[in-house]
Amino acid sequence: MTQTVLEQILSRVQRRLEALGITEHAAEVKAQAKVGTIRNWRRGAMPRIETLKVVAPALATTPEWLAYGVGPEDTEAQTPTRPAIAVPRISWVSAGAFAINDSVLPTDEFDTVYAADLPDGEWYAFDIPEGYDSMDRISPPGSVIIVNRKSKRLIPNACYVITDTDGAATYKRYRQSPARFEPVSTNPAHEPLFPDKGNLPGIFGRVYRSYINM
Repeated sequence: MTQTVLEQILSRVQRRLEALGITEHAAEVKAQAKVGTIRNWRRGAMPRIETLKVVAPALATTPEWLAYGVGPEDTEAQTPTRPAIAVPRISWVSAGAFAINDSVLPTDEFDTVYAADLPDGEWYAFDIPEGYDSMDRISPPGSVIIVNRKSKRLIPNACYVITDTDGAATYKRYRQSPARFEPVSTNPAHEPLFPDKGNLPGIFGRVYRSYINM
């Protein structure tokens, strides 16, 4: 039996989910798409090309491949991988202090993790400890996040390690209208941080990668 256009799109979406080893929900969160977007497609809603453009990068592919099966399937495979580098693993306490005064970190004092394919930057790693659930929809406890300290320009929907009102480090997503740093959490007790009278918190750097070892 010939597949319909929707069935073909869903087949390609499923193929990318399996290739990346992620769930529909994880792909939607990564794409900053509405929760249930892919589920609605499975219920019969035809995807719009604008929505495919939003979802495609989270699936490491192109909207053209999702819609029509043309062009490269795996965009990550098209980019040469940079060699792994040693990234200092620092604590939340250190992050809070250095976000405030922006001084040079003594990187030789910290353990390291290795990460490949990072662009130019000043990189640091953080462990997400047990019980830290303010960003668990993106980085559950046990995850490692890789942060670029050279990237402090605020971009809507990007995630940052910042200092809260008490000077302690925290990890949040930046949103606008109004400007705020909000949790992406399954715990409704967490609330957004709103800059006081336009004064931004100390920004350690932008979160570039989050992963968890199985």
